[in-house]
Amino acid sequence: MDSGHWEMDVTSMSPVDMARRLGGGLLSFPVTHFGDDGRFREQSYREHCAWMLSHELSGLFPAGGTGEFFSLTPAEVKTVVAAAVAEAGGRLPVISGCGYGTAIAVEIARDAEQAGADGLLLLPPYLVGAKQEGLERHIEAVCRATGLGVIVYNRDNAVVDDETLARLCERNPNLVGYKDGVGDIELMTRIFARMGDRLTYVGGLPTAETFAIPYLTMGVTTYSSAIFNFMPEWALAFYRAVRADDRQEVLKQLRQFVLPYIALRNRGRGYAVSIVKAGCRLVGRDPGPVRSPLTDLSPGEHEELRMLIEVAAPDELAAAA
Repeated sequence: MDSGHWEMDVTSMSPVDMARRLGGGLLSFPVTHFGDDGRFREQSYREHCAWMLSHELSGLFPAGGTGEFFSLTPAEVKTVVAAAVAEAGGRLPVISGCGYGTAIAVEIARDAEQAGADGLLLLPPYLVGAKQEGLERHIEAVCRATGLGVIVYNRDNAVVDDETLARLCERNPNLVGYKDGVGDIELMTRIFARMGDRLTYVGGLPTAETFAIPYLTMGVTTYSSAIFNFMPEWALAFYRAVRADDRQEVLKQLRQFVLPYIALRNRGRGYAVSIVKAGCRLVGRDPGPVRSPLTDLSPGEHEELRMLIEVAAPDELAAAA
Protein backbone atom coordinates (compact mmCIF):
# COMPACT_ATOMS: atom_id res chain seq x y z
CA MET A 1 0.00 0.00 0.00
CA ASP A 2 1.11 3.54 -0.75
CA SER A 3 2.69 4.85 2.43
CA GLY A 4 1.16 8.23 1.63
CA HIS A 5 -2.16 6.91 2.93
CA TRP A 6 -0.79 7.15 6.44
CA GLU A 7 -0.33 10.90 6.08
CA MET A 8 -4.04 11.64 6.33
CA ASP A 9 -5.12 14.18 8.93
CA VAL A 10 -6.90 12.76 11.95
CA THR A 11 -10.65 13.26 11.66
CA SER A 12 -12.23 16.46 13.00
CA MET A 13 -15.63 14.81 13.53
CA SER A 14 -16.46 14.77 17.25
CA PRO A 15 -17.44 11.47 18.86
CA VAL A 16 -20.95 12.75 19.59
CA ASP A 17 -21.45 13.98 16.02
CA MET A 18 -20.21 10.65 14.71
CA ALA A 19 -22.64 8.69 16.87
CA ARG A 20 -25.61 10.86 15.94
CA ARG A 21 -24.89 10.42 12.25
CA LEU A 22 -24.70 6.67 12.67
CA GLY A 23 -28.07 6.58 14.42
CA GLY A 24 -29.85 8.29 11.53
CA GLY A 25 -29.60 5.59 8.87
CA LEU A 26 -28.41 2.16 7.81
CA LEU A 27 -24.88 0.86 8.50
CA SER A 28 -22.80 -1.77 6.74
CA PHE A 29 -19.56 -3.70 7.08
CA PRO A 30 -17.68 -4.28 3.81
CA VAL A 31 -16.22 -7.73 3.30
CA THR A 32 -12.43 -7.73 3.07
CA HIS A 33 -11.09 -8.81 -0.32
CA PHE A 34 -8.42 -11.49 -0.46
CA GLY A 35 -6.59 -13.16 -3.31
CA ASP A 36 -6.17 -16.90 -3.65
CA ASP A 37 -2.84 -16.42 -1.87
CA GLY A 38 -4.67 -14.94 1.13
CA ARG A 39 -3.30 -11.42 0.67
CA PHE A 40 -5.41 -8.29 0.93
CA ARG A 41 -6.56 -7.02 -2.50
CA GLU A 42 -6.67 -3.29 -1.92
CA GLN A 43 -7.84 -2.15 -5.35
CA SER A 44 -10.86 -4.44 -5.57
CA TYR A 45 -11.67 -3.67 -1.92
CA ARG A 46 -11.66 0.04 -2.63
CA GLU A 47 -13.86 -0.50 -5.68
CA HIS A 48 -16.29 -2.45 -3.52
CA CYS A 49 -16.35 0.31 -0.89
CA ALA A 50 -16.94 2.91 -3.61
CA TRP A 51 -19.88 0.87 -4.94
CA MET A 52 -21.36 0.55 -1.47
CA LEU A 53 -20.91 4.28 -0.92
CA SER A 54 -22.77 5.05 -4.14
CA HIS A 55 -25.86 4.00 -2.16
CA GLU A 56 -27.23 5.66 0.95
CA LEU A 57 -25.34 4.73 4.11
CA SER A 58 -24.87 6.42 7.47
CA GLY A 59 -21.68 4.62 8.42
CA LEU A 60 -19.04 2.29 7.01
CA PHE A 61 -17.36 -0.26 9.29
CA PRO A 62 -14.16 -1.64 7.71
CA ALA A 63 -12.37 -4.56 9.36
CA GLY A 64 -15.44 -5.52 11.35
CA GLY A 65 -16.85 -8.98 11.91
CA THR A 66 -18.12 -9.28 8.34
CA GLY A 67 -14.74 -7.94 7.24
CA GLU A 68 -13.00 -10.87 8.96
CA PHE A 69 -11.39 -8.73 11.67
CA PHE A 70 -10.50 -11.94 13.49
CA SER A 71 -8.25 -13.05 10.60
CA LEU A 72 -6.43 -9.73 10.11
CA THR A 73 -3.16 -8.75 11.74
CA PRO A 74 -3.13 -5.34 13.47
CA ALA A 75 -1.05 -3.97 10.58
CA GLU A 76 -3.61 -5.27 8.09
CA VAL A 77 -6.44 -3.66 10.05
CA LYS A 78 -4.73 -0.31 9.63
CA THR A 79 -4.26 -0.91 5.90
CA VAL A 80 -7.88 -1.95 5.38
CA VAL A 81 -9.21 1.00 7.40
CA ALA A 82 -7.03 3.50 5.53
CA ALA A 83 -8.34 2.16 2.21
CA ALA A 84 -11.94 2.62 3.36
CA VAL A 85 -11.20 6.10 4.69
CA ALA A 86 -9.70 7.08 1.33
CA GLU A 87 -12.85 5.95 -0.49
CA ALA A 88 -15.23 7.57 2.01
CA GLY A 89 -13.51 10.94 1.57
CA GLY A 90 -15.17 12.40 4.66
CA ARG A 91 -18.70 11.83 3.34
CA LEU A 92 -19.73 9.63 6.26
CA PRO A 93 -18.22 8.19 9.45
CA VAL A 94 -15.75 5.33 9.06
CA ILE A 95 -15.63 3.07 12.11
CA SER A 96 -12.72 0.67 12.52
CA GLY A 97 -12.94 -2.75 14.07
CA CYS A 98 -10.90 -3.03 17.27
CA GLY A 99 -10.33 -5.88 19.68
CA TYR A 100 -8.23 -8.74 21.09
CA GLY A 101 -6.50 -8.25 24.46
CA THR A 102 -6.20 -4.77 25.94
CA ALA A 103 -2.63 -4.07 24.75
CA ILE A 104 -3.39 -5.07 21.15
CA ALA A 105 -6.74 -3.24 21.20
CA VAL A 106 -5.03 -0.04 22.34
CA GLU A 107 -2.49 -0.40 19.53
CA ILE A 108 -5.23 -0.95 16.94
CA ALA A 109 -7.19 2.04 18.29
CA ARG A 110 -4.20 4.36 17.87
CA ASP A 111 -3.44 2.99 14.41
CA ALA A 112 -7.06 3.49 13.34
CA GLU A 113 -6.91 7.10 14.50
CA GLN A 114 -3.72 7.62 12.45
CA ALA A 115 -5.40 6.00 9.44
CA GLY A 116 -8.19 8.58 9.57
CA ALA A 117 -11.05 6.59 11.13
CA ASP A 118 -13.84 8.46 12.89
CA GLY A 119 -14.56 5.84 15.51
CA LEU A 120 -14.01 2.34 16.85
CA LEU A 121 -16.19 -0.70 17.24
CA LEU A 122 -14.74 -2.54 20.21
CA LEU A 123 -15.28 -6.26 19.70
CA PRO A 124 -15.01 -8.82 22.55
CA PRO A 125 -11.53 -9.84 23.72
CA TYR A 126 -10.37 -13.04 22.08
CA LEU A 127 -11.82 -16.09 23.94
CA VAL A 128 -11.08 -14.78 27.43
CA GLY A 129 -13.94 -14.51 29.90
CA ALA A 130 -13.86 -11.72 32.49
CA LYS A 131 -15.73 -10.17 35.40
CA GLN A 132 -17.39 -6.77 35.03
CA GLU A 133 -14.38 -5.14 36.68
CA GLY A 134 -12.03 -6.55 34.04
CA LEU A 135 -14.28 -5.62 31.13
CA GLU A 136 -14.60 -2.11 32.56
CA ARG A 137 -10.82 -1.67 32.67
CA HIS A 138 -10.46 -3.06 29.15
CA ILE A 139 -13.03 -0.70 27.63
CA GLU A 140 -11.70 2.29 29.54
CA ALA A 141 -8.13 1.63 28.40
CA VAL A 142 -9.26 1.76 24.77
CA CYS A 143 -11.36 4.90 25.32
CA ARG A 144 -8.42 6.69 26.95
CA ALA A 145 -5.95 5.62 24.25
CA THR A 146 -7.66 7.70 21.57
CA GLY A 147 -9.87 10.67 20.92
CA LEU A 148 -12.11 8.63 18.63
CA GLY A 149 -15.67 7.76 19.50
CA VAL A 150 -16.00 4.21 20.83
CA ILE A 151 -18.91 1.82 20.34
CA VAL A 152 -18.95 -1.17 22.70
CA TYR A 153 -20.09 -4.44 21.12
CA ASN A 154 -21.91 -6.45 23.80
CA ARG A 155 -21.55 -10.05 22.66
CA ASP A 156 -20.40 -13.53 23.64
CA ASN A 157 -17.70 -13.29 26.32
CA ALA A 158 -17.90 -9.49 26.74
CA VAL A 159 -21.32 -8.55 28.08
CA VAL A 160 -21.32 -5.41 30.21
CA ASP A 161 -24.33 -4.64 32.37
CA ASP A 162 -26.11 -1.31 32.74
CA GLU A 163 -24.20 -0.33 35.89
CA THR A 164 -20.80 -0.94 34.29
CA LEU A 165 -21.84 0.92 31.18
CA ALA A 166 -23.09 3.89 33.20
CA ARG A 167 -19.79 4.17 35.09
CA LEU A 168 -17.82 3.99 31.85
CA CYS A 169 -19.96 6.68 30.23
CA GLU A 170 -19.56 8.98 33.22
CA ARG A 171 -15.76 8.83 32.99
CA ASN A 172 -15.30 8.54 29.22
CA PRO A 173 -17.15 11.09 27.09
CA ASN A 174 -15.91 9.42 23.90
CA LEU A 175 -17.83 6.23 24.74
CA VAL A 176 -20.79 7.08 22.53
CA GLY A 177 -22.33 3.87 21.29
CA TYR A 178 -23.65 0.49 22.33
CA LYS A 179 -24.10 -2.38 19.88
CA ASP A 180 -26.13 -5.32 21.08
CA GLY A 181 -25.27 -8.80 19.90
CA VAL A 182 -26.80 -10.63 22.87
CA GLY A 183 -30.57 -10.36 22.46
CA ASP A 184 -31.28 -10.01 26.17
CA ILE A 185 -34.38 -7.81 26.08
CA GLU A 186 -34.34 -7.13 29.82
CA LEU A 187 -30.70 -5.98 29.69
CA MET A 188 -31.35 -3.86 26.61
CA THR A 189 -34.34 -2.25 28.33
CA ARG A 190 -32.32 -1.54 31.49
CA ILE A 191 -29.53 0.04 29.47
CA PHE A 192 -31.83 2.22 27.39
CA ALA A 193 -33.89 3.28 30.42
CA ARG A 194 -30.73 4.23 32.30
CA MET A 195 -28.65 5.81 29.53
CA GLY A 196 -31.33 7.28 27.22
CA ASP A 197 -29.87 9.46 24.49
CA ARG A 198 -26.42 9.47 26.10
CA LEU A 199 -25.62 6.62 23.68
CA THR A 200 -26.44 5.68 20.12
CA TYR A 201 -27.79 2.13 19.97
CA VAL A 202 -26.95 -0.29 17.16
CA GLY A 203 -28.56 -3.64 16.48
CA GLY A 204 -25.90 -6.31 16.11
CA LEU A 205 -27.63 -9.68 16.26
CA PRO A 206 -27.04 -11.85 13.19
CA THR A 207 -28.95 -11.44 10.89
CA ALA A 208 -29.86 -7.91 12.07
CA GLU A 209 -32.89 -7.55 9.78
CA THR A 210 -34.67 -10.30 11.72
CA PHE A 211 -34.72 -8.24 14.92
CA ALA A 212 -35.09 -4.74 13.48
CA ILE A 213 -38.75 -4.10 14.30
CA PRO A 214 -38.73 -5.21 17.97
CA TYR A 215 -35.44 -3.44 18.59
CA LEU A 216 -36.74 -0.18 17.13
CA THR A 217 -39.29 -0.07 19.94
CA MET A 218 -36.39 -0.18 22.43
CA GLY A 219 -34.59 2.84 20.97
CA VAL A 220 -32.33 0.98 18.52
CA THR A 221 -32.71 3.16 15.43
CA THR A 222 -30.05 1.53 13.29
CA TYR A 223 -28.35 -1.77 12.63
CA SER A 224 -25.53 -3.18 10.55
CA SER A 225 -26.63 -4.92 7.36
CA ALA A 226 -24.19 -7.50 5.99
CA ILE A 227 -26.67 -8.12 3.15
CA PHE A 228 -25.98 -4.57 1.96
CA ASN A 229 -22.70 -5.93 0.55
CA PHE A 230 -24.55 -7.59 -2.33
CA MET A 231 -28.17 -6.32 -2.22
CA PRO A 232 -27.89 -2.65 -1.21
CA GLU A 233 -31.18 -1.48 -2.72
CA TRP A 234 -33.04 -4.33 -1.07
CA ALA A 235 -31.32 -3.59 2.27
CA LEU A 236 -32.25 0.08 2.09
CA ALA A 237 -35.87 -0.68 1.16
CA PHE A 238 -36.09 -3.08 4.11
CA TYR A 239 -34.62 -0.47 6.46
CA ARG A 240 -37.14 2.14 5.24
CA ALA A 241 -39.96 -0.33 5.90
CA VAL A 242 -38.63 -0.87 9.43
CA ARG A 243 -38.43 2.86 10.18
CA ALA A 244 -41.94 3.35 8.76
CA ASP A 245 -43.17 0.47 10.96
CA ASP A 246 -44.52 -1.23 7.82
CA ARG A 247 -44.80 -4.63 9.44
CA GLN A 248 -46.59 -6.23 6.52
CA GLU A 249 -43.69 -5.45 4.17
CA VAL A 250 -41.08 -6.44 6.75
CA LEU A 251 -42.76 -9.80 7.32
CA LYS A 252 -43.05 -10.36 3.58
CA GLN A 253 -39.31 -9.81 3.10
CA LEU A 254 -38.48 -11.93 6.15
CA ARG A 255 -40.46 -14.84 4.73
CA GLN A 256 -39.26 -14.36 1.16
CA PHE A 257 -35.55 -13.82 1.74
CA VAL A 258 -34.22 -13.31 5.25
CA LEU A 259 -35.43 -16.49 6.95
CA PRO A 260 -34.41 -18.81 4.05
CA TYR A 261 -31.08 -16.94 3.96
CA ILE A 262 -30.58 -17.60 7.68
CA ALA A 263 -31.43 -21.28 7.21
CA LEU A 264 -28.75 -21.53 4.53
CA ARG A 265 -26.26 -19.59 6.66
CA ASN A 266 -26.85 -21.91 9.61
CA ARG A 267 -26.07 -24.99 7.52
CA GLY A 268 -22.31 -24.56 7.94
CA ARG A 269 -20.28 -23.40 10.91
CA GLY A 270 -18.67 -20.04 10.25
CA TYR A 271 -20.95 -19.28 7.30
CA ALA A 272 -21.94 -15.80 8.56
CA VAL A 273 -19.11 -14.26 6.51
CA SER A 274 -18.91 -16.96 3.84
CA ILE A 275 -22.52 -16.44 2.73
CA VAL A 276 -21.98 -12.69 2.33
CA LYS A 277 -18.92 -13.26 0.16
CA ALA A 278 -20.94 -15.77 -1.87
CA GLY A 279 -23.62 -13.13 -2.41
CA CYS A 280 -21.02 -10.63 -3.61
CA ARG A 281 -19.65 -13.25 -6.00
CA LEU A 282 -23.12 -13.95 -7.41
CA VAL A 283 -23.78 -10.28 -8.23
CA GLY A 284 -20.45 -9.94 -10.05
CA ARG A 285 -18.37 -8.43 -7.24
CA ASP A 286 -16.05 -11.28 -6.31
CA PRO A 287 -14.25 -10.52 -3.01
CA GLY A 288 -12.14 -13.67 -3.15
CA PRO A 289 -12.23 -16.49 -0.62
CA VAL A 290 -12.64 -16.33 3.12
CA ARG A 291 -9.50 -16.89 5.15
CA SER A 292 -9.06 -20.11 7.09
CA PRO A 293 -10.30 -21.44 9.37
CA LEU A 294 -13.50 -20.32 7.61
CA THR A 295 -14.66 -22.15 4.48
CA ASP A 296 -16.63 -20.97 1.47
CA LEU A 297 -20.08 -22.20 0.51
CA SER A 298 -20.28 -25.30 -1.67
CA PRO A 299 -21.33 -24.96 -5.35
CA GLY A 300 -24.78 -26.29 -4.45
CA GLU A 301 -25.18 -23.76 -1.66
CA HIS A 302 -24.09 -20.99 -4.03
CA GLU A 303 -26.91 -22.03 -6.35
CA GLU A 304 -29.44 -21.99 -3.52
CA LEU A 305 -28.35 -18.46 -2.61
CA ARG A 306 -28.56 -17.42 -6.26
CA MET A 307 -32.20 -18.53 -6.37
CA LEU A 308 -33.00 -16.53 -3.23
CA ILE A 309 -31.38 -13.40 -4.67
CA GLU A 310 -33.21 -13.93 -7.96
CA VAL A 311 -36.52 -13.64 -6.14
CA ALA A 312 -35.59 -10.80 -3.77
CA ALA A 313 -33.30 -8.67 -5.97
CA PRO A 314 -33.42 -9.81 -9.61
CA ASP A 315 -31.93 -6.53 -10.84
CA GLU A 316 -28.69 -7.25 -8.95
CA LEU A 317 -28.30 -10.60 -10.71
CA ALA A 318 -29.24 -9.08 -14.06
CA ALA A 319 -26.52 -6.46 -13.67
CA ALA A 320 -23.96 -9.20 -13.09
CA ALA A 321 -24.98 -11.24 -16.12
